[in-house]
Amino acid sequence: MFVAPLFSPTVATSQQVDSIHICGTVVDTDGALIEGANVSLIRDKRVVASTETNAEGKFECAIPGPGTLSIAVTSAGFRPTESILDPSTLSSVRVVLLPQSVAAEVTIAARTTTSLSETAASVVQLDSHELNTTAAITLDDALRQIAGFSLFRRSGSRTANPTSQGVSLRGTGASGASRALVLADGIPLNDPFGGWVYWDRVPRESISQIEVLLGGASHLYGSGALGGVIDVETKKPSTSTLSLSASYGNETTPNASLFASGTTNGWGGSLAAETFHTDGYILVPESQRGSVDTRAGTRDTVINLRGEKKVGEYLRLFGTTSFFGEARENGTPLQTNRTHLRQFGFGISAQAVEIGSVTARAYGGTQVYDQNFSAISTDRNSETLTRVQRVPAQVFGLSSQWSKLVGRHQTLVAGLEGREVRGASDEIAYVNGRATSFIGAGGKERTAGGYFEDLIQIGSSLFLNLGVREDHWRNFSGASASRPITAANPTNVTQFADRTENAFSPHGSLVYRFNDRVSLMAAMSRAFRAPTQNELYRSFRVGNVLTLANENLKAERLTGGEAGLRFGSATDKLSVRGNFFWNDITRPLANVTLTTTPALVTRQRQNLGSTRSLGVELEAETRLNRNWSVSSSYLFAHATVIEFPANTSLEGLWIPQVPRQQFTFQTRYEQRLITISLQGRASSSQFDDDQNQFRLNSYFTLDAYVSHKLTTRFEIFAAFENVFDQRYEVGKTPVTTLGPPILSRAGLRIQLGKR
Repeated sequence: MFVAPLFSPTVATSQQVDSIHICGTVVDTDGALIEGANVSLIRDKRVVASTETNAEGKFECAIPGPGTLSIAVTSAGFRPTESILDPSTLSSVRVVLLPQSVAAEVTIAARTTTSLSETAASVVQLDSHELNTTAAITLDDALRQIAGFSLFRRSGSRTANPTSQGVSLRGTGASGASRALVLADGIPLNDPFGGWVYWDRVPRESISQIEVLLGGASHLYGSGALGGVIDVETKKPSTSTLSLSASYGNETTPNASLFASGTTNGWGGSLAAETFHTDGYILVPESQRGSVDTRAGTRDTVINLRGEKKVGEYLRLFGTTSFFGEARENGTPLQTNRTHLRQFGFGISAQAVEIGSVTARAYGGTQVYDQNFSAISTDRNSETLTRVQRVPAQVFGLSSQWSKLVGRHQTLVAGLEGREVRGASDEIAYVNGRATSFIGAGGKERTAGGYFEDLIQIGSSLFLNLGVREDHWRNFSGASASRPITAANPTNVTQFADRTENAFSPHGSLVYRFNDRVSLMAAMSRAFRAPTQNELYRSFRVGNVLTLANENLKAERLTGGEAGLRFGSATDKLSVRGNFFWNDITRPLANVTLTTTPALVTRQRQNLGSTRSLGVELEAETRLNRNWSVSSSYLFAHATVIEFPANTSLEGLWIPQVPRQQFTFQTRYEQRLITISLQGRASSSQFDDDQNQFRLNSYFTLDAYVSHKLTTRFEIFAAFENVFDQRYEVGKTPVTTLGPPILSRAGLRIQLGKR
């Protein structure tokens, strides 16, 4: 953006008049007038006037009194811009907006600000505008527009049990526990006990942007980042603003999301809140339903508070607290679950040329998860309670990071992290509907790790990234106990041996940039994931499938690499990325079938020998003109079991929950008053079990979104998920369960204050 005077102005002094009259024109790089651009004039970090350009691209407003002014201009399809105005050229200005780049300029997913053209990392970015113009009502459904993103059993958080919300990237294999780390402002969202994700813990209106880093990233993030990292960045309290989105849809689906913030005298605070409810739908196909099949619905509420204090020019203190509650019906009268979660965080950050950038934070939380399990008759006309389970867990963590630019072409990054998790699974076992015994199992895990990264620019074309991390963790105080309720037998207690493991995670990557448009990338890394306490100690049942815990599990280790090409057009309107990737995982955790009967399938979590996922990833985005943009992504993953000496019949079979092909596309039309967007997703078939007996067929879904601006601050919208009402399969346990039917909703979005 640049600002140039149209003609020599005549500026009134404060002695002559009480205000300054300002007018100007907003155009694009071709000189075309831009109608409906939002123009804000800022003094002392406060918006003192705001207006829109008319049909001729012109604006005008009056500013009280003299003083230094900045002008900020935003318009759909263009990069937002802000700059200081020259006091001698205020009566008429010309603002030139550059087209919104289809390739993001920077990434913070690598824990340092880096130009995407200078990193080999495969990063997909979604900003708040992109999230707000998709039909998806939940965050995980919005992330499905990224090929390679998948959840356990294709299920989404709108209706599925939270323990199935483990995320997988690039065909590493999905299970209840995530094989990717999900962060919100640097604090893990992954459940500390089970590794799954409560996606509604971050109100949608508070999200600034999301970055998805594809590929093993344990060299920076440790356990959990086996397949990559999803980094959710929320809005910070920088100005006085309020945004609210509310909608209502079929299946009795109200939703409201709020973000409000304000600043004064170096203090800043924000409130983010969201509430969601849906009656849901019946999961089982009509041909297989019985009298016990009911709707799977959910309701949840979250409140996040944040406070900040600037101390001097370079120091910032911050603190957060969060409250989350959720209750679900899981498709039959007896199968329900509830979650109550409280979390806090506080920290300090400083930045100066002499020391670089330093951040330190502490976080912790407590939670309780309640779950009921049942056995369902083969005709699905009756069910009996089998287990009532309560899972309390606590977590406390510390992290610190330092980064510094050394010279002009080298950046150093280093950090330390530590965490302790305590959790247990307390159960009442039922036989024939009667409580028979108390069963409990649990333990503690303590983790510590340190990392170092060196980003080096060699000449003008070569960029090298070297990183290394060492982690140590210990599982201790593990035990299980069972006590019959009716019999006089004593409590049976089993103490599990304490165990320790270490992981060394190196990483190396390079980028060779031929010019500003074409670059080649290559990377290799090792990553790991330690078993969660849920996998070690907690058994669970879904339908007629019982999965047993295994206290002897070891960490799974990944060795992987990728190589590819990135291309951007000279006009910055086209971006293309293509990658070949390869991931070998040794000792991968899998749910291995032990026995099968018509009434019950019994599995146990076990370490396999090794699996391999290799394939191709393609991504393209183009801005056809100021109104139209199109993007798409494609993933081919050949993911199979390579070795399992304990059961060679599994060798050569597909990894469960991994489709061979995925394709997504998004297209968006935007002008002054109307926004229309479509999102499509296609997936080939996949298997729901280790023996490849239960195939889930391929599917395609299409979402649509349309909005209309009533004013610059008020907008109405309509959203349609699964427009064609495709009833695709999401799981077989072995009873088939289906994905959601069409969800139609209408709503209102309000934006007050500075955007």
